[in-house]
Amino acid sequence: MCRSIKTLRPPATPAPTEDDVRAAALQYVRKISGFRAPAAHNKAVFDAAVDEVAEATARLLGGLEVRGSGRVRSAPASGS
Repeated sequence: MCRSIKTLRPPATPAPTEDDVRAAALQYVRKISGFRAPAAHNKAVFDAAVDEVAEATARLLGGLEVRGSGRVRSAPASGS
C-alpha cells in the first residue's frame, strides 16, 4: 500500500523514534485521503487523523512481542 512506510516493528534497528511513527502515520493518512496536503478546511480533521494513527501505532509497537524474547521495548514517546 504505502511503499514509503518502513517497517517499525521489533527488532527494527535502530528502534523507531516518535518522528518515525509520526512520518508513517502521515504517509498513511495521505494515502487513504488522497491528499498530500489538505486544504485549509480539511486541515484540522487531517491533522487529528495523523495524531490518532500515530497514537495507535505507538500502542501497537509497545505491545508487540517478538517470539521467544518477550516484549522488546516500550512504545515510542508520545507527543501529546
